[in-house]
Amino acid sequence: MTPTVCVINRTRESFLCLSAVAAGNGGAYRNIAREDGIWSMPSPGVYAVGTLFPVDRLYLDRGNRVIHLVEHLDPLQIVPVRRRYASLLEVRTHTIYSSGTRVGDELLICTPEEVETHWKQMREHILKRHRVQSAGMRQEVIRCLNE
Repeated sequence: MTPTVCVINRTRESFLCLSAVAAGNGGAYRNIAREDGIWSMPSPGVYAVGTLFPVDRLYLDRGNRVIHLVEHLDPLQIVPVRRRYASLLEVRTHTIYSSGTRVGDELLICTPEEVETHWKQMREHILKRHRVQSAGMRQEVIRCLNE
């Protein structure tokens, strides 16, 4: 059975896909029924021509940082072959745009069971940041009232 992973953009605090097929090396992964995406390791057999439908493509380094993006890769569209990447994530079109993903962003790739733990950590971080911003705003208001 092919494992399923979830992909979260830690930098932008957004989801890229909740169920991506984690494929091994190379060509056979194209025969897997797509869910939200496919995460695969580099192989000489992975080409940018012949996708069945349009996809967004993200090239990642070993630390799962985005090193190159291709938005809306159409079937039969040719793009330069990238040789220096550790893994490749193909997701539905407009995912890069809607998640705000940029080159340099760090992605978290984990099992569905681990998503809840990471989501709680991200939520706590957001709430903490919001409290700090709110506290700063109150101090400025108090200063204005005392003047």
